[in-house]
Amino acid sequence: MTGTPNAFLQTDPDAQETQEWLQALAGVIENEGSERAHFLIEKLIESAREDGVDIPYSATTQYINTIPADAQPRYPGDPDMEIKLHSYIRWNAMAMVVRANKHTNVGGHIASFASAAALYDVGFSHFWHAPSADHDGDMIYFQGHSVPGVYARAFMLGRLSEEQMDNFRQEVGGKGISSYPHPWLMPDFWQFPTVSMGLGPLQAIYTARFTKYLASRGLIDAAKADQRKVWAFLGDGETDEVESLGAIGMAAREKLDNLVFVINCNLQRLDGPVRGNGKIIQELEAEFRGAGWNVIKVIWGTHWDALLQRDKKGILKKRMMECVDGEYQTFKAKNGAYVREHFFNTPELKELVADWTDDEIWQLNRGGHDLFKIFAAYKAASEHKGQPTLILAKTIKGFGMGGAGEAMNISHQQKKLDLDAIRRFRDRFGLPVPDDQLEKLPYLKFPEDSAEYKYMMERRMALGGFLPQRRRTADPLPVPPLSAFEALLKASGEGRELSTTMAIVRIMNTLLKDKGIGRHIVPIVPDESRTFGMEGMFRQYGIWNQQGQNYVPEDHDQLMFYKESKTGQVLQEGINEAGAMADWIAAGTAYSVHNVQMVPFYIFYSMFGLQRTMDLCWAAADQRTRGFMIGGTAGRTTLNGEGLQHEDGHSLLLANMIPNCVSYDPTFQYEVAVVVQDGMRRMFAEQEDVYYYITVMNENYEHPEMPAGAEQDILKGMYAFRKGAEKTGPRVQLMGSGTIFREVIAAADLLKNDWGVEADIWGCPSFNELARDGQDAERWNMLHPLEAPKQSHVAQKLAGAQGPVIAATDYIRLFAEQIRPFVPGRYVTLGTDGFGRSDTREQLRHFFEVDRHWVTLAALKALADEGTIERDKVAAALVKYQLDPNKPNPLSV
Repeated sequence: MTGTPNAFLQTDPDAQETQEWLQALAGVIENEGSERAHFLIEKLIESAREDGVDIPYSATTQYINTIPADAQPRYPGDPDMEIKLHSYIRWNAMAMVVRANKHTNVGGHIASFASAAALYDVGFSHFWHAPSADHDGDMIYFQGHSVPGVYARAFMLGRLSEEQMDNFRQEVGGKGISSYPHPWLMPDFWQFPTVSMGLGPLQAIYTARFTKYLASRGLIDAAKADQRKVWAFLGDGETDEVESLGAIGMAAREKLDNLVFVINCNLQRLDGPVRGNGKIIQELEAEFRGAGWNVIKVIWGTHWDALLQRDKKGILKKRMMECVDGEYQTFKAKNGAYVREHFFNTPELKELVADWTDDEIWQLNRGGHDLFKIFAAYKAASEHKGQPTLILAKTIKGFGMGGAGEAMNISHQQKKLDLDAIRRFRDRFGLPVPDDQLEKLPYLKFPEDSAEYKYMMERRMALGGFLPQRRRTADPLPVPPLSAFEALLKASGEGRELSTTMAIVRIMNTLLKDKGIGRHIVPIVPDESRTFGMEGMFRQYGIWNQQGQNYVPEDHDQLMFYKESKTGQVLQEGINEAGAMADWIAAGTAYSVHNVQMVPFYIFYSMFGLQRTMDLCWAAADQRTRGFMIGGTAGRTTLNGEGLQHEDGHSLLLANMIPNCVSYDPTFQYEVAVVVQDGMRRMFAEQEDVYYYITVMNENYEHPEMPAGAEQDILKGMYAFRKGAEKTGPRVQLMGSGTIFREVIAAADLLKNDWGVEADIWGCPSFNELARDGQDAERWNMLHPLEAPKQSHVAQKLAGAQGPVIAATDYIRLFAEQIRPFVPGRYVTLGTDGFGRSDTREQLRHFFEVDRHWVTLAALKALADEGTIERDKVAAALVKYQLDPNKPNPLSV
């Protein structure tokens, strides 16, 4: 577990000498204190290493509580009252799940909250602040499977009705509550979506860090920010997800003392033990302590204190270390007699409990169910400075479920209990439910004039109000008008070439300089600033680092040197797309979490954005994130030299899977400007809960002036770029987006000059928006058969247009295929289906059959299929443009 054998499990060759050393140490502790003892031990280790003694580092401590019983603070509440309240909450959580599943199969989880109830209730009663005039509120990432308990508490406080409880996981009718924390579904209640395993812990780390970013930049009150904590609850099984622990080193490096992880160590995951042959608590202690965290173990409850005090030889601690988690799980699935026989398994251990009954042995509780132990850990975590804190709380999965699932491998799946199990649950927690009412599973509440209700309410009001709760809006931002980007709406000028990446960087610089909104812009980049031409921001705006820059950068004498600053604006995450995405979510939800709107621009290689972090993109949508994701070096043939792993031909299709993601594939700088400005208006002035994905390219070319009056059609996804000559004869409609739109424009010239075919050219910066618009019109027409049908934007634009329609993009054909139902007449699509590879752009576009010659060929073939021209012209085009009829399909090679 740590790479170092534990001293308790090693044979002692000279017990007398060991005892002398231990007595000497005890004397130092007694007379000079623990700090002096710690200093002496460190000096001994240092001296031993200097003399060549191999002392490997060990990050684990004994398998006991970090805070000894005699160091526990006084409990400030009424424990008897709180235990009674907890029992009611447990019952209501169980009843809600079981009632919901009596006549449905909607599912739910009982066992997870049963193991974590005390962990949540101590927080609700004594630690977690709601937003108020005096406190900006703590941020709680609730473990998704434990939400029945959160609903049960809200019900008892009058926040949820019995009807809502009975409609748990039955949301379609508008009366239900969601399965897990989903801000999209319960926008006034849940703040953070967590149930996609691993994302909650990762996002909690970056939320804590972004809080410090806002405070150090003066965007929120630093004193109030220092009061706030981010609490992340997760299960021990969840830590196997890479995202759960992937950023713990960063959290320690950044000294995020506003962050607390609480890992519910019930030793079980969905199918069985987390570490049957090991100790998950010891393993996690080593990982987090080794990363630089403050670690607090809450393993044993109060009933163990007397036994530990009685154990003068250390044999109980030794036995605690010997047992593996598979055994600990089995102990709690049995009874007191079994524990006496198999845990206290030596004459010396049996002597420790000789005067205890089996029932008393069975009452030996785990720390994660003990209010006093939990409070001590939470208080220590809340007061700790300079490090994030991990609390490892040992619990029993399905605590209170008895034979229906307590500490059993089946417990996670339990969502129905028979009458006997319900009766045992009632009796165990002393609940006032008569036998004749058990089958009905009535919800339990206290009258509003009762001492219990008043206690619950007083505890929450003392902490500022109810939790969880979510803020929907903040003050709107003054969004610059489109005229602020006027230079981008004009032609770039003859011989003046630039890329759409340069255009987005210019837009960001314009916004950063804006007096009204500039300080709210958050540029985020994962170690590719120079690729995207953003290195100028280093010196001008600085890279945020709460330590500042304690070194002279190598390029300090250069104009655009690498500058880190405590007030820097750029978030530079290194080679870490998941971290950058979590940063972007933290910034894009600052309006809700911090009551200040931030405008994040996260720019990345498009292949390593949505494809790599799609789960986070979905969570961002659920959390109602607002901001811009910029897919740089986009398109299958544009990042030409990098090859298969880098060349993106499908990210826009991934974007369209996210309902509130608005996506564009612009070709020219004026399209980028129109889209970004309108996105700013929608998200930060009108505060619409959408976010944008915009692809930009690194290919330089001249940019034309925006066609007059094209703004609204650009936003809808299709606008008239150039009309062909008004004359009779063959005619086609050509469409395109991104860099391939330039091949489409060139194809129009070939069609006219080589074949006498006129072409109307349509810019389509968003096939995704066109598809959504068309589907919406289709649906409306289906539901309103007696009214005049609506027309899609595509149909409106192509009304009366002559000839077949050909569309080409730098993405797989499915991207442009989405609008086929709305295109009147023949429709042909070209795309980059297949694996990317390295070559010149010209060669790649020929290989994928999307260059001007292939667009021309497709147009001629469509005209021939309609009988407008003879087929020999198609054959002639193959010869003229040297297109091999036997060329392999790029999808297959």
